[in-house]
Amino acid sequence: MRPRLLVIAAFLAAVSAFAGAVWWYGYGAGLDQLEQRARSDLALASDSLTSELRRMREVAVLTADHPQLPPLLAGAVEAETVRPVLQEIADKTGALDIVLADRDGRAVLTTAGAPRINHSGRAHFARALDGALGLSHLVSPAYGRRTFVFAAPVFSDAGPVQAALIVYADVETVEAAWRGARPAVFFTDARGLIFLSNRSELVLRPRLHDQASGQLTPFVHYDAQTVGGHEVWRLDAGRYLPRRALHLTLDLPVIGMVGEVLLDAAPARQIAFLQAAVAAAICLTFGLLLLVATQRRRTLAMLNTQLEQRVRARTVELTVLNADLRREVAERRAAEALLQKAQDELVQAGKLSALGQMSAGISHELNQPLMAIRSFAENAQNFLSRDKPEVAAQNLGRISELARRMGRIISNLRAFARQEDEPPKDVDIVAVIDAVLEMIGPRVAQEGVQLHWTRPAAPVMVRGGEVRLQQVILNLVSNGIDAMEDSDPKVITITLAAEGPLTRVSVRDTGPGIAEPEKIFDPFYSTKAVGAAEGMGLGLSISYGLVQSFGGAIRGQNHPDGGAIFTVELQALRQEAAA
Repeated sequence: MRPRLLVIAAFLAAVSAFAGAVWWYGYGAGLDQLEQRARSDLALASDSLTSELRRMREVAVLTADHPQLPPLLAGAVEAETVRPVLQEIADKTGALDIVLADRDGRAVLTTAGAPRINHSGRAHFARALDGALGLSHLVSPAYGRRTFVFAAPVFSDAGPVQAALIVYADVETVEAAWRGARPAVFFTDARGLIFLSNRSELVLRPRLHDQASGQLTPFVHYDAQTVGGHEVWRLDAGRYLPRRALHLTLDLPVIGMVGEVLLDAAPARQIAFLQAAVAAAICLTFGLLLLVATQRRRTLAMLNTQLEQRVRARTVELTVLNADLRREVAERRAAEALLQKAQDELVQAGKLSALGQMSAGISHELNQPLMAIRSFAENAQNFLSRDKPEVAAQNLGRISELARRMGRIISNLRAFARQEDEPPKDVDIVAVIDAVLEMIGPRVAQEGVQLHWTRPAAPVMVRGGEVRLQQVILNLVSNGIDAMEDSDPKVITITLAAEGPLTRVSVRDTGPGIAEPEKIFDPFYSTKAVGAAEGMGLGLSISYGLVQSFGGAIRGQNHPDGGAIFTVELQALRQEAAA
C-alpha cells in the first residue's frame, strides 16, 4: 500500500510541475500578445501628444513671422493695437497664452493678462535668442498649471534676433482627450517627474525614487519582476491602476520625455491558469485511467494465479482417479449415453422454455386475432352446414387475413429483436414507420392516443439501418406517449417530407413540451418521475448516436402550438441511384 501511495504522490508532484510549466509558458505567451497591444496604445498616446505639441510649435513659428511684430518692437505701434491679433490667434488655436518678450526677457505683450515675468535665463528663451525653436515644460506659477512652452525667434529686418515669441500650451487640454482611458499612460521628463498622464493620481509624482523630492507626492508602491523577458509590476495603487501590469517605455526625444504604459496583465494570467488547469485535468485523467488499468491487470493476474492453483490441484485429483476411470470404461460409456440423452432433453426443455417466454411476451398482441380466427372458423362450419359456401369463403378469407396479420406481427418482432451490425444501406422509411406502428399499436389503443400518420403511396428510400431506424422511431413515439400521460387530448402526429437531398421524419405530441431543449440529448437526462419504471435518460442519447452513425441528424424543440416535436433528418436516395 505504501509504495502505491508514493507512486501516486510522485505522479501528483509531476502533474503539478507540468501544470506550473504550462502556466509559465502560457503566461509568457499571453504577455507577448499584451505587449503588442501595449505598444500600440503607447504609440497612439504618444502620437496624440506629439501631434498636439507639433501644432503649438507651428503656431509659435508662424506667429513669430507676423508683420505687426517688428513695428511693435520698434515702437512704431502700440501694444494694444497688436494684442487683439495675437488674442485671436490664441483663441483659435487653443493656446493658453502668447507672450512677446524682448532680448532682455521682458514681456512686451501678453494675451492672457498674466503677470509679466522676466524670461531671461530660461532654456527655451535662450534657445530662441540663438535663432532656434525653444521647447520646455514647467508648472507655471503665473498660470497655476502645467504648461508646454514654445519660444520662436523674431528676426529683425537686418537679420539678428530682436525678440522671442512664446506660446504656452495647457497640458490639461492635451490630457482631456484621453483622461481615464485604458490602459494607464504617463510621460516622465529627464528629472524622472511624471508631467502628464491619463491618470490624475500619477501627475507630478517622481517616477524615480532616487530623485524624489520631499515636497512631491511619492510614486506608487510597486515591485518589478521579469517574466519571459517582460517587465511586470505588482502595484498597490488603488482601484484605478491594475494590481499586476505589463510595463513598457518609449523614448520621445523630440519632446524630451519618456512615455510609459501599465497594461493590466490579468487576461494573460487567466488564460495561463486555464491552460494549466486543462493540462492538469488531462494528466490526472490519464493517470486515473492508467491506475484503473493497472489495478485491473493486477486483479486479473491474481485471478489467473488462483485458477492455475485450482488447475494443478484438479490435475492431481484427475491423475489419482485415472486408474479408477480405466476400470469403469464400460460403465462410463453407458453413463455418457445417459448423459447425452439428458443433455438433449435439457436442450429441448430450454427451447420449450424460450418458446414459452416468447409466447408470454406476444400473447397480448396475438390473443384477439386468435379469438377472431376461432369465431370465423365456427361461423364457416355453420355456413357450410347450411349450404352457404360463398359466406363461408368470406369467413375463410378473413381467417387468412388475420393469419397474415399475426405472421406480420411475429416477423416484425423477430426483425426488431435481432442484432444489426451491417453498414448503412437503402431502407424504405415508410415500411419502417409501418412496422413501428404495428408493434406499438396495442399501447396506443390502451393509452387512448390518437395517432395521425398519412402514409405515402410509394416507398421513400433513405440511407440507414432498418432495425436501428425502427428503434429510433419507436423511441420517439414511446417518449411522446409518456409525455402525454396527463394531457388531454393525446395526439401523436407523424409526418414525412422530402426536401432536396434530405428526408425529414417528424414526430409531434401534445404533451407539456420540453423544459430544457438544449439538454434533451445529454446522457441520463430525463423529465420522467424519479423511481419510475422508465426514465434512465438514455433513449434520446442512444437515438442521437444511431442517427449520427449513418450520417443523419436529429433535433428536438417545442412546437409553437404546444407540445414537443422531434425531427430526424436522413440522407435521401438519389434519383439516379434509385433508377
